[in-house]
Amino acid sequence: MNVEYRDTTVETRDGVVRVSSRVENASGETWRPSEGFAFGYHIFDPETDTLVVDGARAVPSGDVATGESTPLALEFRMPREPGRYRVIVSPLMENAGWYYQKGWPFLLIDAVVDDAGARFESPRTATSASLGRARAVRALGRAFTLPVAVVWSNWNLIRTLTRRDILGRYRGSFGGVLWTILTPLLLMLTYFFVFGIVLESKFGNDPSRSGYVLYFLAGMLPWLAFSEAVGRAPTLMLEYRNFVKKLVFPVETLPVNLVAAGLVTQAFAVVLFLIGLLIARGSVPVSALWMPVLLVPQILLTLGLCWFLAALGVFVRDLGQLIGFLLTLWFFLTPICYEETKLPAMALPLLGKNPIFILVRAYRFILLDGRAPEWAALWKLWAVSAIVFVAGHAWFYKLRKSFADLI
Repeated sequence: MNVEYRDTTVETRDGVVRVSSRVENASGETWRPSEGFAFGYHIFDPETDTLVVDGARAVPSGDVATGESTPLALEFRMPREPGRYRVIVSPLMENAGWYYQKGWPFLLIDAVVDDAGARFESPRTATSASLGRARAVRALGRAFTLPVAVVWSNWNLIRTLTRRDILGRYRGSFGGVLWTILTPLLLMLTYFFVFGIVLESKFGNDPSRSGYVLYFLAGMLPWLAFSEAVGRAPTLMLEYRNFVKKLVFPVETLPVNLVAAGLVTQAFAVVLFLIGLLIARGSVPVSALWMPVLLVPQILLTLGLCWFLAALGVFVRDLGQLIGFLLTLWFFLTPICYEETKLPAMALPLLGKNPIFILVRAYRFILLDGRAPEWAALWKLWAVSAIVFVAGHAWFYKLRKSFADLI
């Protein structure tokens, strides 16, 4: 402990703030005003950690030896702009720096300024290290709560933009919204024609084409929504540049629209699949009720990647072309159109960590095998998806202020 503060008070009169304290020198060296020692204050914006005011100095009346104390009195006015502020009162040495930046204890006073004036919390002693720990804890908490709060508070906007996106794709076409059903259906039929008829792929010991069709389409269900959203994410900010340039528009909701639109496509595909399953097998297994447990990590994973790619796409304009190639590679490295047993045995431990592989396998478990997903793989999928979700939003949130200048 280099300095101690006692009997600290904060008073406000006619807009003037007066901070009084008794400061004891516990540093082991004499404080000499003749050498530039003084007390001062800084006022920060706590949200951005921006220095707002570098205030006047208060110089002790004489030298303060180790173990001695000196009165401290500072008077100042708070900024007029409403908001939260943080006042730091600390010793300093002119031309040498502030002691609070060197780890010394300082007086910390949080304040709120509004139309009624300034209101102060009780002053307390703090250090840069303790503030850093508190800031890290607060940032960690915000990292988990802010993405959810963004979706929750802007749900009506997300719903409107998703509806606009889906209808806008097919506006002026003869099929209209019917293409929302036809697109996944035609895509599935195309892949089935290539792998099921031309290449005559079979599923296990089942020689029938229906067995392969069900196996293939069950794997396509999560891939449809995932690839649609991730494939569009790198160019999303450019696509909605007019919204990005608006200062009050919550741009972090745009990737959410992608994911929601992809889920609409998947919803129609699931309905078509269940109808086909009912026709082929005569029933739908009860284990299909596990699907919400799979949809949550799928949404978290997809949204986290969309946030990450949407932000990165502003800086790397070729990312859209690269992602198209990577998605194609990802598709063929995932056992969607072929059996898991066709994967090389040496590569299976690595490829088995692919989150889409885990999703595809889980979809087949609940829709075709009539059993619950494997818990060992499922909890890891949830954990990875949650990490990607939080990290993707943090990346987007940190870079979003520069979007308008680059687009």
